Amino acid sequence: METIVQYFQEFTWVKAIDMAGLVIGLVYLWLEFKASIWLWLLGVIMPIVHGYLYWERGLYADFGMEIYYVAAAIYGYVMWRWARARGEAGQEQAERPVTRFPLRQVLPAALVGLALWALIYWILVRFTDSTVPLCDSFTTALSMVGMWALAQKYAEQWLIWLVVDAVCTVLYIYKQIPFTACLYAFYTVIAVLGYFKWLRMIPASDN
Repeated sequence: METIVQYFQEFTWVKAIDMAGLVIGLVYLWLEFKASIWLWLLGVIMPIVHGYLYWERGLYADFGMEIYYVAAAIYGYVMWRWARARGEAGQEQAERPVTRFPLRQVLPAALVGLALWALIYWILVRFTDSTVPLCDSFTTALSMVGMWALAQKYAEQWLIWLVVDAVCTVLYIYKQIPFTACLYAFYTVIAVLGYFKWLRMIPASDN
């Protein structure tokens, strides 16, 4: 495994994109923390950067996930902008409010996540030379559930990302993309802070 000094000794496009992804990811995280609808704009740009990186490092499920992220970003923008809810006085709100993850949706979401994990794992083992199919498929499947929860603006989406980010941090260190690993380590910390911030943003009537 490369040391930090060795990592910087030779310039490659993978390393440059790794660093660019770190910057874009930090901006995206700040927008998500603020529950800003502009996060969905970066939600289209960031997958292009990370998609190249993951393909080069043989993280094929993560690469496929970036294609899903683009579609999810468009869906998320529509949900936040036009799927509006009523406020306490019955007034239509400008954007979708932050709400709790409905208990009735926990089991279906978990089952969908498990099914996706099994399917993606099978695809990786059967059709690719992935060296980390179990972890790669796990983070990809859980990320798909997490993006759906983010589009619904559920506060608990942060808890889903907490698990994804922690596993990805270790995975990316193993795959020698340290800037992305650092980004996801930071994501892990912010996921905790973001969860409590979003809880405070939930309308009093929903609490």
